[in-house]
Amino acid sequence: MKIEECKIPVREIFDGYVDAAELGVKAYGGRLNVRPAYQREFVYNQQQRDAVIRTVRNGFPLNVMYWVRNGEGGFEMLDGQQRTISICRYLNGDFSINHQAIGNLTAEERDAILDYELVIYICEGTEREKLDWFDVVNTAGEKLTTQERRNAIYAGPWLNEAKKYFSKTGCPASQIGENYMNGSAIRQQLLETALGWIADRDMHNGYTSKAGCGEVEDYMSAHQHDADCADLWNYFESVVGWVRETFPNVRTKLMKGLPWGVYYNKHGKRKFDSAMLEARISQLLRDDEDVGDITNQRGIYEYLLDGDERHLSIRAFSPKMARTAYERQKGVCPKCGKRFAIEDMQADHITPWAKGGRTVAENCQMLCADCNRRKGGK
Repeated sequence: MKIEECKIPVREIFDGYVDAAELGVKAYGGRLNVRPAYQREFVYNQQQRDAVIRTVRNGFPLNVMYWVRNGEGGFEMLDGQQRTISICRYLNGDFSINHQAIGNLTAEERDAILDYELVIYICEGTEREKLDWFDVVNTAGEKLTTQERRNAIYAGPWLNEAKKYFSKTGCPASQIGENYMNGSAIRQQLLETALGWIADRDMHNGYTSKAGCGEVEDYMSAHQHDADCADLWNYFESVVGWVRETFPNVRTKLMKGLPWGVYYNKHGKRKFDSAMLEARISQLLRDDEDVGDITNQRGIYEYLLDGDERHLSIRAFSPKMARTAYERQKGVCPKCGKRFAIEDMQADHITPWAKGGRTVAENCQMLCADCNRRKGGK
């Protein structure tokens, strides 16, 4: 990986400075992407902001900043966003210090700021090298999320389009998927979720695409220079459409944040009877005597898709199961051979739950309290 140290005057960085709010911040003749579009804004408080300006005005050294060359004649700000924006906003007349705005300074004082040289390390290399480097330099100030870090590395036309669908306030992804996804669009959490789902598709479903390894970074790298994000958006719409068709009764508290894309990747080609599924969900959410104590109601959806009871975290047998086992044993504890009243016995898994034993009637036995305690202590 190549890392070049440069000293760039403030006047060159301020040239072409544009703060378009949610559409991002540009500088350095429009070539420096200071803050990408549809990404949360990091802003210094007044004390931190003023300290940056005083450092520059006094000619003191400012901490090194880090840029990434994006291969299109431009740069992505990797570290130094708050310092750069503070300087540009002061030069733009957006705030003053001690009642002195940029317009109140003498020509010599303004030139001293404009001629101040910022020390910039500019990185070039593979995406993996840049990600590893970012982990080293992103140690101070506001921390970027994992997806914000990826966005800095894989910037390009594909990402610009993807952000319009997944990262913008009120974006299409939030409009159709708000009942099923957690997180904030502006913090890139919806985009990260969708990318995780489609990467899982590529990893497990034998899907043939340019991103064959099934990692989010692989997918972003493979599509970085695509003109649009049609593959991702069409896939996302398919996931949401499948969820709506399969489970039309929305229960946001239970459904929000589940890995719906992963479920779709595994079961999307199967046909389900949504009415039957809804009846079963209602049944499971009630205290149904035919099942044990469901301690993970959010696992109901995955359970209905693949039949694995472990998703429900059922540990306790229902009263009906316990009564059936008691009558089958005629009240006799199979461990000590003594007869007990049902109130003095406890339902137990014949094959332990921790070893895959299901909480079903066939796996239920009634033990006296003493024998059950002895068994549990082994």
